[in-house]
Amino acid sequence: MTRHKVIFDTDPGIDDAMALLFLHHHPEIDLLGITTVFGNASIETTTRNALVLKSLWEIAAPVARGAGHTFNPARERGEPPAIVHGDNGLGNVTLPADFSTETDPRPAYRFIIDTVRANPGEVTIVAVGRMTNLALALGEAPDIAGLVKGIVIMGGAFGTMGNVTPVAEANIYGDPEAADVVMTAPWKVVVVGLDVTSQTVMTRTMLDQLAADGGERARFLRDVSQHYMEFYSRFVANGIMVHDSCACVYLVAAELFTTRSGAIRVASEGVADGQTIQKPDGRYFPPGPWDGKPSQLVCTGIDAPAVLALIHKVIARR
Repeated sequence: MTRHKVIFDTDPGIDDAMALLFLHHHPEIDLLGITTVFGNASIETTTRNALVLKSLWEIAAPVARGAGHTFNPARERGEPPAIVHGDNGLGNVTLPADFSTETDPRPAYRFIIDTVRANPGEVTIVAVGRMTNLALALGEAPDIAGLVKGIVIMGGAFGTMGNVTPVAEANIYGDPEAADVVMTAPWKVVVVGLDVTSQTVMTRTMLDQLAADGGERARFLRDVSQHYMEFYSRFVANGIMVHDSCACVYLVAAELFTTRSGAIRVASEGVADGQTIQKPDGRYFPPGPWDGKPSQLVCTGIDAPAVLALIHKVIARR
C-alpha cells in the first residue's frame, strides 16, 4: 500500500472540513500537520475551526497557525465570504466549546519548512486555500522546493469562468502574488481548479446518504453544509460543489483526472487580476513571461461520479 505523508494547508471552511475528514479517514494518508491560512474566514477563525475539527474527529496531527494577511501586505481583499461559509466559517452551526486551543509553537511556514526537511522527498502539501504560507516558506527556505514530493492545489480556472470574477477563482484571487510564486517555483505542482471541481456536485440526497452511512462525523458535515447548499442554490440544483475534496482525491486516485502540462503564471493587476494562465507544452508563442518557468500540471477532465463515490467510501469509514 502506498503511503502519502501530507501537510494540509487549509482555511476551514465547509468544503475544507470535508477534505480534512477524507484525509483523516483514508488508509493511505499519513497526516503530518494542518496549517491554517486566512481566506474563508479570518486567521483567528480558520485556526479555531481547525482545532475544533481536530478535537471533534480525534485527529492526531498538530495545527500550526499561518498567515493572516497577503504575501504583499499592501494588498487588501476585504471581508471573508460569510455568505458562502457563514460568520463562523462552518455554516453558522453551534461548535463545541470544549476543545484544545494548543497550536504548534511554529508559524505555519516554519512548520512546513521543518517538516519537509525532516522528510526529504516524502511530503506532499495539499493546499486548498490561499497560497500565502507556501510562498512565505519558499521565501525563507528556497531549498524546500527540491525536497517536497509534490504540491496539489485546489485553485484556479483555466478553461472555465472564475467564481469571484469572470476569470479568477477565489483562492488565487485572494493572494495572486503568492500563487505566482508557488506556480513558478521549481517543484512539482498539480492544480485542481474550477475546470473539474465545478463538475463535481454532491447532491442533497448524496449528502444525506453520507450522513446515514458515516455516523456522527459525517452528520456534522451534513449539518455544516446546509449553509453552503443555500449559497450554491444560486448555481446548482440542490447540491454543493466539493472543491477541496477533489484535490485530496487526486493525491490517491490521479487516474480519475486528465491533465495538461505547461508553465503557469498568475496575473496580479488589472481586469485579469487573479487569473491563472497556462502556456501548454509544445505550443509556440513569441517570447513571454512563461519562458524559463517549470512545467506544471493542470487538471482539465474528471470522472466526477467516481470521485464522488470515492469521497463517500472514504468518509463513511469508521
